[in-house]
Amino acid sequence: MSVDSRPGPREHRSMADNVTADAPTRSHDRRVAWSVVALVAVTVAVGALVPAPAPHRAAATPDSDPACAEWSDGCHVCQRDAGGVACSLPGIACVPKEPSCLRRVGG
Repeated sequence: MSVDSRPGPREHRSMADNVTADAPTRSHDRRVAWSVVALVAVTVAVGALVPAPAPHRAAATPDSDPACAEWSDGCHVCQRDAGGVACSLPGIACVPKEPSCLRRVGG
């Protein structure tokens, strides 16, 4: 019993037909791959060209009450210390209210 591992002429034609039929698929795959590469390149370029966002400012500054060390408007919580004022970031669906003092110092 011998086993011939080489494909016959009919099988060879079939494989050649498959290769020819796969050419449009490979061309489409190349276009998709290059489109992804171009999209990534444009995204990186836009990210490099857009200016950085402005530094976060205090949500409310209690100028009328310098003894207030911590205050909130319902969205931000701000604290004053020797280094200056630092505030938290707001939540996603936050509606600010009138600022109120949460903690006082010195009396």
